[in-house]
Amino acid sequence: MPLIIAISVVAGIIIGTFFANRFSGNRLNIINTSSNKLNDLLHIIDDQYVDTVDIANIVEQSMPKILEELDPHSTYIAAKDAKTANDDLKGSFSGVGIQFVVREDTVRVTGIIKGGPSEKVGVLAGDKIVSIDDEPYVGEVVSNEETLHRLKGDKGTKVKIGVLRHGQKKPISFTIVRGDIPLKSIDATYMINKELGYIKIKNFGETTYAELLTSLAELEVEGFKGLVVDLRGNGGGYLLAAIQMVNEFLPKNRLIVYTQGRRSRREEYRSDGRGSYQDLPITVLIDETTASAAEIFSGAIQDNDRGFIVGRRSFGKGLVQQPIEFADGSLIHLTIARYYTPAGRCIQKPYVKGQPKEYEMDLITRYERGEFFSQDSIHQTGEEYKTQLGRIVYGGGGIMPDFFVAEDTTALSPYYTECVTKGTIAQFCFEYTDNNRSTLSKFTNAAELEKHLRRQGLIDKFIRYADSKGIARRNNMIIRSQHLFEQAIYGSIIYNMLDMSDYVQYLNRDDATLGKAVQLYKEKKTQPTLDDQTGTPSNRSSKKKAAYRRGTFGIQPLHRNFIA
Repeated sequence: MPLIIAISVVAGIIIGTFFANRFSGNRLNIINTSSNKLNDLLHIIDDQYVDTVDIANIVEQSMPKILEELDPHSTYIAAKDAKTANDDLKGSFSGVGIQFVVREDTVRVTGIIKGGPSEKVGVLAGDKIVSIDDEPYVGEVVSNEETLHRLKGDKGTKVKIGVLRHGQKKPISFTIVRGDIPLKSIDATYMINKELGYIKIKNFGETTYAELLTSLAELEVEGFKGLVVDLRGNGGGYLLAAIQMVNEFLPKNRLIVYTQGRRSRREEYRSDGRGSYQDLPITVLIDETTASAAEIFSGAIQDNDRGFIVGRRSFGKGLVQQPIEFADGSLIHLTIARYYTPAGRCIQKPYVKGQPKEYEMDLITRYERGEFFSQDSIHQTGEEYKTQLGRIVYGGGGIMPDFFVAEDTTALSPYYTECVTKGTIAQFCFEYTDNNRSTLSKFTNAAELEKHLRRQGLIDKFIRYADSKGIARRNNMIIRSQHLFEQAIYGSIIYNMLDMSDYVQYLNRDDATLGKAVQLYKEKKTQPTLDDQTGTPSNRSSKKKAAYRRGTFGIQPLHRNFIA
């Protein structure tokens, strides 16, 4: 009996090895061989290299480069960064509850989170943090990343900060018990007019769907009859959040998106018919920074002919990443599948493996060839697809809007561009806010605050300030860019003193893309028909080129506060 068992085991091993090699094509052996080769290389370097080397650091530096060879969105996140990497998408983190910027090697508190730990102990906007846990914190050591590292921490733990307050000669000490700090992913909700509501979504996180329902409920109280969803500047987030949100606007059993990959079978996501706003007129605003989950939302609305898409061609990120964690706490986001819109379009724009810099420069390339200014300059060579009604839409990367709205650069000048790119406007606005905080705090809304600012001669004050910083006065360009300077300076101070919602509302008053959406609603053009073909791309090169590079895309403040 023992002899028979032994022979059976040996035979099983031989047969198993034969079939494993035959049907796997020796892939396992290839992986093992390559892995051993990498390990051997590291051992050789550690044993024989001329200088002492940090092997662990070499591995850390190599991981991103290996993933770069796959695609632009497979990434490596070191253990020290993994905890905070997805804070925006989680909807909350543990910290002290302040907004801050770093100016002249000093942390300046620009805002206090209502109900947060810092508000409870008496920290105020305008305070300058000069010490943390009884150690001086000023000078070269100060950075956004280091400040976040020192102020964030586990819930219930304590941190002691010393602050200099305007009018006080000596620092004031506060001991703060860290707590949960909410992070909203909806920047603004308000009524544009008596009938049309507006919601600006920053990203798609764990709490975004719940925030959307709250925003819709607020607009319902206001009696809204139509909706504009602004996804400009939205880089995406969680797939499930996008699916839940678009489900609110689609009738039953409509395809929202499907994913498919080499090892991932096709998986479809459909509407369940329980959405509360299936008949509400909806328009979606997009631009070149609208990506990933935001493109899924836009594509589902467009391919199901549920509403119009207005703006410019979206970014084109259609790769699905799966997070995989290592024992040391580091993780990778590995691409395992692709997104496809209901019509069958792959959202992902073309890329060359191993050339991430060319991919990262795509928006600059689009800008320089005039795509932001002329629809004829758009290069989208993908196949034709058809929406639910039979309208033609295109693959080949990103979502083409139904109505194209060009970027307006008529007021741009080299002088204005220099002031923006050097951070001079942001610095001036911060200093002005800091020096006049007690007066500015009397104003509770953007309209009142703007009215006050217009009486302060801020443009002339800024021109003198810029001159003192080495930017020579250029009168003709100042006149040409007068409106841009007003918008940037007043808008930045409104952002510093109030909140993002006030800032967005202020900018939206003169926004051409939103204006187009409002026009469509007024003309009762809210539901696509076969006569409404989406913006048709052309491979013709436009003669119109941008004279100057703006440096930023989408509606963004000249500086965005960090939250700790």
